Amino acid sequence: MVSCRICGLRELVAIACGLLTTIVLGLGIWRSVVWLQRGNSTSPSTTPTEFCRNGGTWENGRCICPDEWKGLRCTHVNFCNDSSYQNFTFRKIPAGRYGSSIELCEKNTPNAGSPKATRLCSLTEDGEIVLQDANIGNCSESLETLENKIENISKLSDNISVEAQILTSDANKLTADNITAAANVVGQLFNESRKATVEAKKTAVTTVSQLLDASENVFQQAAVLDENNTFKTLIEQMETYSLTLDSKPVVEPNVAVHSVTLPPAGTEGSSNVLFSVLKGSSNSLTDGSTVINTDVDTLNPSEQTELQILVNTKQKNIDKCGFVVYQNNKLFQSKTFTTASNFSQRIISSKTNGVKREQDVSVEMIFNPKYNQTEFQLHSYACVFWNLSKNDWDTYGCKKTQNFDGFLHCSCNHTTNFAVLMSFQRKYNYPDSLNVLSNIGCALSIAGLALTIAFQVATRKGRKTSVTWVLVNLCTSMLIFNLLFVFGIENSNKNIQMSDQDIKNSDSANEMLSGDTVAISNPTCTAIAALLHYFLLVTFAWTALSSAQLYFLLIWTMKPLPQHFILYISLIGWGVPAIVVGLTLGIIYSQNKDGFQWELKYRQEEICWLAGPEGTDVKNSPLLWSFLLPVTIVLLSNVTVFVIVAVRVLWKNNQNLTSTKKVSSMKKIVSTLSVAVVFGITWLLAYFMLIGNEELRLVFTWVFCLFNTTQGLQIFIFYTIRTKIFQSEASKVLKSLSSSAERVKSLPSVTPLRLRLRVYNMIRSLPALNERFRVLEQPVYTEEMLISQGDEASVRE
Repeated sequence: MVSCRICGLRELVAIACGLLTTIVLGLGIWRSVVWLQRGNSTSPSTTPTEFCRNGGTWENGRCICPDEWKGLRCTHVNFCNDSSYQNFTFRKIPAGRYGSSIELCEKNTPNAGSPKATRLCSLTEDGEIVLQDANIGNCSESLETLENKIENISKLSDNISVEAQILTSDANKLTADNITAAANVVGQLFNESRKATVEAKKTAVTTVSQLLDASENVFQQAAVLDENNTFKTLIEQMETYSLTLDSKPVVEPNVAVHSVTLPPAGTEGSSNVLFSVLKGSSNSLTDGSTVINTDVDTLNPSEQTELQILVNTKQKNIDKCGFVVYQNNKLFQSKTFTTASNFSQRIISSKTNGVKREQDVSVEMIFNPKYNQTEFQLHSYACVFWNLSKNDWDTYGCKKTQNFDGFLHCSCNHTTNFAVLMSFQRKYNYPDSLNVLSNIGCALSIAGLALTIAFQVATRKGRKTSVTWVLVNLCTSMLIFNLLFVFGIENSNKNIQMSDQDIKNSDSANEMLSGDTVAISNPTCTAIAALLHYFLLVTFAWTALSSAQLYFLLIWTMKPLPQHFILYISLIGWGVPAIVVGLTLGIIYSQNKDGFQWELKYRQEEICWLAGPEGTDVKNSPLLWSFLLPVTIVLLSNVTVFVIVAVRVLWKNNQNLTSTKKVSSMKKIVSTLSVAVVFGITWLLAYFMLIGNEELRLVFTWVFCLFNTTQGLQIFIFYTIRTKIFQSEASKVLKSLSSSAERVKSLPSVTPLRLRLRVYNMIRSLPALNERFRVLEQPVYTEEMLISQGDEASVRE
């Protein structure tokens, strides 16, 4: 008996090994085919993969270099090497920036953890990189103590400015309180009434630039804490400061300040000044990235233009114009426009001296925004200015002007801080219609499931009620899921995509936007995703109940099953998935009800299915927690029961088998496959679709599609076609059809003759028609008489 069991286990192992070998060989062949196809069809890229060196990235047709490098391919040095000054040591410092000393203030000082000194790596007018002397700070000073010294700025401006720069040199350590305190100190340094020195104000520009390196979240928190409107004061004072410079600008990585003396008014009593911001090899502002022209009348952008503003003044007493460029909008924390992306949003400020009156100044602007054009598409934009009275963006006096040169054009009738607010829509890779394999497999499954349900209901008296109930519910949920999958999985939004140029030209109204990202709402797609989620969970719930039922009947041999078994399993099969789906939708909606994209937190945009994890944000993925986790638990349970049933029941050796051993093994294989199908074991292939290798993922996708789209057909084959009742009824139907066909074939000559005779007799019984059909009488009558006469003659003989 032991030897027989060993033989059965050997057979099982041999079958498993054979299946694995077949799969591995198939994968190898398929991978080779995919590799050959990609090698033959993929065109060479216009930009080599390693074209940008030293950490540079290829974006929008150029290399974007880190601060330490510059040039076409990021191969030119743009930093100062490690250095020391007195007792302080400095690491590599990017050109144009301050570097912090390795030495930090001690723990027992008010400024504990901050660098003791900073050192500037500057660029000369000839482009030479030079290290400046270090600025040594005071560990007893903090941004809070500097605020208390504001009243003494006229006497201590240089010291306060240097200390503020040192205390803000490490943007990663800045808190919301640090931001507001530093903004307050710097804003007062720019205040003309405080009479700070020129060098102190230049250092203050550096501090503002360093503040703009802090995270967006810190600035949002600081805006909430900013009860004294320090951001507003800083913005106003920066505008005023831009009018006090000479011809030499102050340029830092995140801020550039320019001032220009306007030429004498022309014949029409007006003068123009054009300020341009050019593209560079990095995202930082440099001395050569800003240009001022006073001898132009119109905007003249080139391929290198990123931002351009033309100020036209009509007052003769205006002789000075100032400009401030902010690398991002962190100082401009809006209450109406929310930002969720990390796109660079440059702000341009223009200010003129003289009396402010509307229609005395006109401003034209163009923006060439930087964003990842391969992943995002411009949805809309608005030309706005920062309204200091509202402390928010406003569209008053500004409008959009259409142009076909690829830039975003704006015009306003006043000077202040301007920006173009943009909303983007992600470029989703909408898949094509379901492929032929999916369509055929789902169609066969739908037909097979419908026939299985009808057969099970029609023949339910011949088997256990609970067995029929479980299988019918499983097939019903699977049938509804397949129908929803075929007719509803595709998102209708794929048909309403527009190009960037179409959006720029079609949207002429300058309306305020609510956010920088937008999603096209599709409640129907969300409802389909929820229904697919529910019915697929229901399907897995019934596979688990099917395995539990089989375990009770075959392993525990429970006869009868527990009382109210059908009621309990119905509540579990249909109720538990409803709870999971309801909780998922409720939690996601409650967490994102104030946003406009809560639907995309639950479902994907590419197809009407659950949203997967975005980057490393795994914990907020409904696909993981509300689907993969419960399905994994069900599959582990089903696999465990499947192995137990296969070993202890299906593949248990019978000593009475001798000559029928070969046939019995085939029956065991078929029985094992039938149980595996109803337990959903083939869904384990879905986990192989999560691997990182794209080619292997493609292979497992096709294998998964082949096995699981035809699961309904497999159930029909194993649980309908193979049953004795179905085979018996099918045999009767075939016999009936064959006998009917034989009868039809055997009466081809007699039937037409009898039919014509009946028609003839019917016509003769109608006197009114007898004359009209006399032409038909002779042939029919003659034929009939010939037959009868022939019969009489034969009798006589």
